[in-house]
Amino acid sequence: MSLSRIVMRLARNPGTEFSGGDDHRGYALTAPLTEDGHLDEAEYAKVKDRCDVRRFAPDEDPVDGRLNRRGARWFFDYDDADETDDEPLYRLGQHRFALGEYVTVTDEGGQPLTYKVMEVTPV
Repeated sequence: MSLSRIVMRLARNPGTEFSGGDDHRGYALTAPLTEDGHLDEAEYAKVKDRCDVRRFAPDEDPVDGRLNRRGARWFFDYDDADETDDEPLYRLGQHRFALGEYVTVTDEGGQPLTYKVMEVTPV
């Protein structure tokens, strides 16, 4: 197992303020992946303290958090004591982190947005 750095950038999201996407808005995530690019859930349990995330956007300071899980629900967590800042990840256990694949993240305001995987590199 090795940890990977995954960079996802905001893809086209028709019907939202980001209908054309935004390459300057996204997430950088560190997580263990299987050889075929899926999240390695067994390894995650062993290294979850090293699974961090950074949300970046041109109009705000970067925000650091971590990948977290409750039952089958995966989310980005920016404050352990506050669940209102959690950003759920749609069916994360089924997504493949490979170049060109898409992942949906629900932002703090409850809006689901699609991000495109732009980089996957071993850490």
